[in-house]
Amino acid sequence: MGKKKNKDKKGKGAEKTLLKTEKKLEKKSKKQLAEAGEEDIESLIAHFKEQDRRKVETFEEKCGQPSSRCNMTLAAHPDRDELIMFGGEFYNGHKTFLYNDLFFYNCKRKDWTKVMAPNPPPPRCAHQAVALKQLGGQLWIFGGEFASPSQSQFYHYKDLWMFSLKDRKWQEIKAAGGPSSRSGHRMVAFKKQLLVFGGFHDNTRNYKYFNDLYSFNLETYTWCKIDAVGIPPTPRSSCQMIVAGDSHHVVVFGGYSKETVKRDVEKGVVHTEVYTLSPHESRKADDKPGWKWNLLKNSGFKPTPRTGMTGVAIPGNKALFFGGVFDEKEDDSDDDDDDDDLKGNFYNDLFTLDLDKGKWHETILRGKMDTTAVTKRRRRREAGDDEETMDDNGEENDEEEDMETESMDVQQQQAPAYDDGIFTVTVGPQSGSSSAVADASTSNRVDAEMEADLFIPRPRMNASLTVSNGLLYLYGGFYEEGSKQITLSDFYSIDVKKLDEFTIIVADESNKMVWVGSDSEDSEDEDNGNAKKTKTKSVSDEEDDEESDDDDEDMAEPPAVNADEDLAAYYSRTKDFWMDASEGELKSEGKTPTEKQVKKVAKKMVEMFYKDSTTAGAK
Repeated sequence: MGKKKNKDKKGKGAEKTLLKTEKKLEKKSKKQLAEAGEEDIESLIAHFKEQDRRKVETFEEKCGQPSSRCNMTLAAHPDRDELIMFGGEFYNGHKTFLYNDLFFYNCKRKDWTKVMAPNPPPPRCAHQAVALKQLGGQLWIFGGEFASPSQSQFYHYKDLWMFSLKDRKWQEIKAAGGPSSRSGHRMVAFKKQLLVFGGFHDNTRNYKYFNDLYSFNLETYTWCKIDAVGIPPTPRSSCQMIVAGDSHHVVVFGGYSKETVKRDVEKGVVHTEVYTLSPHESRKADDKPGWKWNLLKNSGFKPTPRTGMTGVAIPGNKALFFGGVFDEKEDDSDDDDDDDDLKGNFYNDLFTLDLDKGKWHETILRGKMDTTAVTKRRRRREAGDDEETMDDNGEENDEEEDMETESMDVQQQQAPAYDDGIFTVTVGPQSGSSSAVADASTSNRVDAEMEADLFIPRPRMNASLTVSNGLLYLYGGFYEEGSKQITLSDFYSIDVKKLDEFTIIVADESNKMVWVGSDSEDSEDEDNGNAKKTKTKSVSDEEDDEESDDDDEDMAEPPAVNADEDLAAYYSRTKDFWMDASEGELKSEGKTPTEKQVKKVAKKMVEMFYKDSTTAGAK
């Protein structure tokens, strides 16, 4: 008995040591944050909550397109031809912004409405949202992540919220026994329950990926952890979780995780398996119905390994997937363990997956059909003048379709690049195999789309996809160019049955994004050739560049901050400089700013400069 007590004491001693270490690290972290002028993350969240508590009424107003953001949620309204956007984040190279605003997009009128209701969830990104028909319509949100402006602190949520689409009210649903704090998880509605799977938690000192499965009963408002039979997917985040059209099972595809290969060295893992999760009747009479995991045979023309590929269910018990990224080592990199030498290959290809068989098909857009040609061909056939286009069985022989499936011996070409004149993004390999068949299919896809002169959205990861009234909507996402993260706000639609061509709702204007990065980042990108324009410049372009260079040379350095000078005094002394700088910045973006807009931007610019100057001086 005595030995057992000693063992217990040793265990408790280790726990105490761990707690002391955690407290010391937390105290040290708070001290560093105070020196940098940033509040601890829990105080930041509390501040947002306090601001939202002051709202007592619900307001709705027509507005323009939501500000640039990524990792938000976009869900189709269960009863109307509308889309619902919530949350998200934006990083401009200097600061991270998190949002908790709620927008509705009317698909027919093509306009946005912002809804400001009391007591919303705190700002977040990488959460999940599901829209349901019940009780006049509901939007359910679970989990997600909050990051401090400097991205030095992260907070993961485990809260569950419901927004009544009928009453326009938020409600936090407090129920015990739910999933732990996480982001990058997936949530779907399956019959009368919400299913939550996977995700990760990161507190800057350590991280953990999950493969646990939870169910939330939409009638009793209770959580239940599911211990499914079968072999589950390994822990991961950012997978795709889609309910099959027959509502008999759920499909989980892909995802991302990290593993430790040696001390202080981690390696990213891209998952490519396809699993099904289905209700499972126990053989024991007293057991409750359960769930079963099953690994599907991943067949057909598969996408290359990647993460950030997004998917959505479409008619025919299928799912459509778009984009993604795969990181590869630079050609001149000798260090296999250095993540800084990774280069992202981004994709803009489309794939469909049969949710029953697990079979992949590459989706080739053919453009809108020429109805005149089809009518003429049908009339010739009826008149018996089109015999040369029939085979021995009397069926039409389409040479283009034969060429599409024919295996050709072609060499694999270098990955193409997407160029908008500002940035050049490497497009990843388009085939799931290095075989001649895969190369031929890729060649046919590119040829078909070029021949039809079809528009394809630029390569990206984490695009938002949803389907409403027969149209698939694709919104935003982001890509990386050197050290820059370019957030997209473009918006497209395509008929999910025809899959003919994309309609542009909002064009890509990422070349207008202002990146507030350091000089070292800019020089590094130029050394790597990432910031070079690759299109041929016109004479007017060259003249504009020369004028821009002259403007840069004439621009004076911001006035220095004097010792013991507070922000108000500094701004009062240097107001003319910042107003001129603000007006010039806005005009360079092609805007005709009002005095109010100039003042607003000037204030932001001076605050940022003052903070950087005083922080650098303190160090």
